[in-house]
Amino acid sequence: MNVKQQIILLFIIMVSPILLLQWYGNTRAELILKRHVTNAYVELNKQNMALLSRDIDTVNKITTTIIQNPLTQQLVPSSGDTVFERVQEYSKLDKLIAGYSISVNGGEAVYYSLYVYDPEDYYYFAPKIPMTQTGVYFFSDRDKPEWFGEAVKKKGEGYMKLIRNNIGFSTQTTLAYVRSVNNISNGHGVIGVLVATKMDKKIGESFQSVTLPDGEIYFTDSTNRVLTATTPGMIGTTLQLPPEAAGIKRGEADGMSNIITPEFIYVINDNHLLQQKLVYKIPVNSLLQQQNELKRVIQLISIVYTIFGIIVILYFWRSLMTPLQRLAYFVRSYEPGKRVPETPGKGRKDEVGVLISSLYDMARRLNVLIHYKYQMEIKEKESQLQLLYQQINPHLLYNTLESIYWKSTLEGNSESAEMIKELSKLMKISLSRGRELISLEDEMEHAKAYISLQQKRYEYGFQVIWNIPDELLHNLIPKITLQPLIENSIIHGVRNMGEDGEITISGALLDHDKIIIRVEDNGYKKVDFEAIHRLLNEEKGDPAIGYGIRNLDQRIRLHFGKGFGISYEEREERGTRVVIILPRSHDESGDAAAGPTI
Repeated sequence: MNVKQQIILLFIIMVSPILLLQWYGNTRAELILKRHVTNAYVELNKQNMALLSRDIDTVNKITTTIIQNPLTQQLVPSSGDTVFERVQEYSKLDKLIAGYSISVNGGEAVYYSLYVYDPEDYYYFAPKIPMTQTGVYFFSDRDKPEWFGEAVKKKGEGYMKLIRNNIGFSTQTTLAYVRSVNNISNGHGVIGVLVATKMDKKIGESFQSVTLPDGEIYFTDSTNRVLTATTPGMIGTTLQLPPEAAGIKRGEADGMSNIITPEFIYVINDNHLLQQKLVYKIPVNSLLQQQNELKRVIQLISIVYTIFGIIVILYFWRSLMTPLQRLAYFVRSYEPGKRVPETPGKGRKDEVGVLISSLYDMARRLNVLIHYKYQMEIKEKESQLQLLYQQINPHLLYNTLESIYWKSTLEGNSESAEMIKELSKLMKISLSRGRELISLEDEMEHAKAYISLQQKRYEYGFQVIWNIPDELLHNLIPKITLQPLIENSIIHGVRNMGEDGEITISGALLDHDKIIIRVEDNGYKKVDFEAIHRLLNEEKGDPAIGYGIRNLDQRIRLHFGKGFGISYEEREERGTRVVIILPRSHDESGDAAAGPTI
């Protein structure tokens, strides 16, 4: 299926559902509305029930915490405790329970009270009548709460119950979470009953986040007795549900059911485990008032959507199909190296224009790269041949010097032989089998050969001091690094100083990952250190100062990075010091400066 057919199919897919929706919406709008709204309320009911279960579970966890607290377990009326000990136990537990009876994040608070069975009246000093909404209270057989026996029969299982709560001299009905407190240490016996009141307010707080059009929310027990509701005055009454609700089998559809009657929509969430129900009751008339308006909106959307779809299809047909078809033809017919025609639609700045322009330009660049690669292959072959020719002469010169050295030695010209030997060493290190990095030991040998040649040639009397630790001898250094620096020290420093001239080459480890090499002289000539600094650090240096040290610094940076190189500074006593910073490395080849062979 090509792109043209896909666009036509896309238009059909876009328009057909709208036309079908208009016909179906006009014929069965009421049924769809009821069903969709009911499904939405079912999901809302599930979420609402989950929030209620979370709140109840939170209360259950708090009651567990209070029950398992040692203060609660130790509160067992006994004649073995002194009055002072009883007062202390009562006071601590009262503060503990009061600490849990506070609101969280500004919400409704749940108040906890502990009713302890004290038939012998050991805690006579504690209040018998609740004066506040939270606290610890003791009772005997004559003033036992009516719900005490039911709670004990539950054997520590918490449950919801409407109770009459006496606060001071007033009586009010409240929804409470009731749970007996068993004696954990003995394994049997009941200490009392823990009651969490104001649960109707806490649950009502969750109802405030739910919006039903003229609807009502009820929270009931398994017998449909209303525990709390959004409708005032319904607490304690029995909620009348349709007869169909009684025919729903327990355990089906995870407790969810919905019933649609001519007057109301009922969404019922029956939690069989907790023996509680969450019921939504929504009037049907409040939903049907929106039916006609919904029909008109659907019709208007259908018309607008169809017109918009036609316009979009026409636009894409003219703006995309023709350029893309031309582009597809070009891609299929293109051959690398073949002439690329002029790019069509150069004035387009959108994504399609960029795609077409980029593809044509890429084809042109590919042709250029093909020709460039061909030329580079030719030049590479020529360079390889030229390199072979260039390598023959240094090797030949090195071998010739070796022959002259042995001949001079045999003829007794020892001084000339030694100079030829030193020159041979210079050639040997310079070649280094084509390697750019050699060991510091080989570089020192190269520098010593150069110094020896200069001293014999000009009969210089200056002294050279080497102070390089053995641990640095195998460190890698660009070849011919020390020689130009020593040459500068001779020419611009100690050349005319005789035996007073001194050149010192020293090295040390720096920060475990760097080494520092210093080339110092005690020359008396004045040096323009600022000009040298500009030469080393500016993009374009002054050619009058010389390119030798600039070239050396750039070679070090190219090999090791910007954090390495050379710098010049003035010695404290007199003369010049060159500092070389190199990375800590190790020459593992062992033959970096091995002599060339033919």
